[in-house]
Amino acid sequence: MWNSLPGFGTGVLYAVLVAAAYTFAVAVAAGRGQPRLLESARRGAYATAALVALGVAILAYAFVTHDFRVRYVTHYSDRSMPTSYLLTSLWGGQDGSLLWWSFLLSCYTTACVFWLKGKYRQLQPYVIATLMVIMGFFAILMLFAANPFEANVSGARLDGEGLNPLLQNYWMVIHPPSLYTGFVGCSVPFSFAVAALVTGRLDNEWIVAVRKWMLFAWMFLSIGNVLGMAWAYEELGWGGYWAWDPVENAACLPWFAASAYVHSTMIQERRGMLKIWNVVLITITFLLTIFGTFLTRAGLISSVHAFAQSDIGIFFLWFMALIAATSVGLIVWRLPQLRSRGQIEAVLSREAAFVVNNWLLMGIASFILVATIFPRISEWLWKETITVGPPFFNRWIAPLGLMLLFLMGLGPLFGWRKTSGVSLRRAAAFPASIAAVVAVLHLSFGRKLGFPAFVPEDAFYPGIAGILLQKIGSAAPLATITLVAFNFAVVAQEFFRGTSARRKKYGDEGVFTALLHTVEKSRRRYGGYIVHLGVGLMFMGFCGRAWEIEHEATLSPGQVHVIGEYTLTYRGPRMEVDPAKRMIFADLDVERNGQSLGRVSPARFIYTKGSQPTTEIGLLRGFRDDLYMVVGNMDPQTKKATLRFHVNPLVSWVWMGVLVLLSGAGVSLWPEVKLREVGVWGVVRASVGAATSVMFAIMLSASSARATTGQERAPSTRPSFGGTDPRPLDFTPLAALGVGAAVAGTSLFRRRTPRPR
Repeated sequence: MWNSLPGFGTGVLYAVLVAAAYTFAVAVAAGRGQPRLLESARRGAYATAALVALGVAILAYAFVTHDFRVRYVTHYSDRSMPTSYLLTSLWGGQDGSLLWWSFLLSCYTTACVFWLKGKYRQLQPYVIATLMVIMGFFAILMLFAANPFEANVSGARLDGEGLNPLLQNYWMVIHPPSLYTGFVGCSVPFSFAVAALVTGRLDNEWIVAVRKWMLFAWMFLSIGNVLGMAWAYEELGWGGYWAWDPVENAACLPWFAASAYVHSTMIQERRGMLKIWNVVLITITFLLTIFGTFLTRAGLISSVHAFAQSDIGIFFLWFMALIAATSVGLIVWRLPQLRSRGQIEAVLSREAAFVVNNWLLMGIASFILVATIFPRISEWLWKETITVGPPFFNRWIAPLGLMLLFLMGLGPLFGWRKTSGVSLRRAAAFPASIAAVVAVLHLSFGRKLGFPAFVPEDAFYPGIAGILLQKIGSAAPLATITLVAFNFAVVAQEFFRGTSARRKKYGDEGVFTALLHTVEKSRRRYGGYIVHLGVGLMFMGFCGRAWEIEHEATLSPGQVHVIGEYTLTYRGPRMEVDPAKRMIFADLDVERNGQSLGRVSPARFIYTKGSQPTTEIGLLRGFRDDLYMVVGNMDPQTKKATLRFHVNPLVSWVWMGVLVLLSGAGVSLWPEVKLREVGVWGVVRASVGAATSVMFAIMLSASSARATTGQERAPSTRPSFGGTDPRPLDFTPLAALGVGAAVAGTSLFRRRTPRPR
């Protein structure tokens, strides 16, 4: 058995478990008075990570060589799949995704141990020990419940079953790894928190150590969630990008907790407050990552995103209980040392604003968590199935989101410790004026532009709260646009103030140079402001849902349908065939205000291997709105097609907001490099290099998304749709991005003679 690939892979998993257990024991011994063993623990961590990497390499080799002796390879691949999707299958199923989680954890462990070197020597042993406990848990899970190397009982098959067509999409190549990178990244801050509690070193030392680790994890949580939105928008064919699906909810919960921590940690660093709360937040964030993994794999919920029902849920329950019990025990033990030395001195202070911000973020997360699992709770307690759908979430989350948006703009106007009413009014005057002007303009011209300030709200909830929510929902577009304008004005004012103060101090600096120096001096602060701009743009995109238009029509060839400003002429069906499927397209010519926008072809793909047919959308993106088309039934005799059309306003603003948000996170994570050493033009070259690489990658991604398997279609018959097509992926965009990043990096870090001052 052990000389076969399945046996060898299973043996590697056993080796991972043994190495993790050994490293844990040595690390604990190093922390308990035998520091000479620390180097052994570090090497053990490297060895454990190497063994996990070997396991991933073995499974990847099994996929590439079509080794159908392995059950997992049989279930999630076949001989017709291109290599790119064979590698995607690594995380396409439950067993492989757990191995991939372990691999990412091994990467984090390697990076963390290498980064530590001679730093934080008192914390190091327990950081390594905690990471090894997590690694050991996933090794146990794979060995005894979800072994990706398990052999087929009946032996090797001639061919596999293939990957779910819904997963054969370019977004799914990068969405799960990105989301898992965010999930797994929360393990490092949690490990530092445990180490600080065990050693009693509860000052700002560990907070400073985990600052960028948590921000990095938060950034990838953001990327992973947004890529999932993009996949749902293009692949599922229901017209939107977020449906409050249980798995979507489980993925966003750690994001809220991590966002709360990123804000509250600043209070501890500056004022020595909220020590207990910060430890609790890190623990909750890590617990929610495990809970999200549990929810998608335990069979508790029904979702298009969820894995098949399995018996691994009990393992996760015991592990979450262990985390919670250990964390609570350590916090209670160290409670005297965790008590804050300071306190909030005034309601009108930045500390108070951050605390309210934390309440809101965790309140939203708690509401989403309870509403997500409530149907299952109702089945257990009352033997009654209750459905909690998107209207329920939208009605209750909308006012909370608007409160959060308001507080996000108000927070920077407060000072630390105490803010006088006079200074607050002075700071808020400009943003409030801008917000008022935007509100008046929206009330005056919004309806003429197709964006009314108030929208009808048909759903009704009884009681005073329901009436209030109904009124808030009706005025949500006006409130959102006004608050976004307020936020933008606040951020602009903060950048202006910082730059002006810098120029007063150094009169010889230009505006651009002073701005760069200002950001360099307080990258965290100004990076956070850029993140706020991105969040504001995303809120504008979310607000666009209030003005969406949806039509359904059955058309014969030559018939015309009008929706909003678009005129669509149905030209008839068209069928193409490849070895894997039949593709039935509905060709439509699109005009907007009399101007031709080309031909769009939504489609239905029918697979030869018995997979469910997939809906391939037709999509025309725009800055103002997207035209989104889905084909339902097509009669082969009459050639009539039933089509659903959506005009989705401001969706592009969501994606733009994400890019701005990520750029802000990048500013906060930027290495400690002095601007005087690289010069202004070094930064300009770096920025241009990075921006060029990103744009080049986007353009190449767009071109590669249109590539097809086999011979290239003629330009006249190429479909324009945003769905899946089992096709080889072009990894040139990633290479281009890497080259651009290298150019940016060499420009930035090139040694220069410091400018005298």
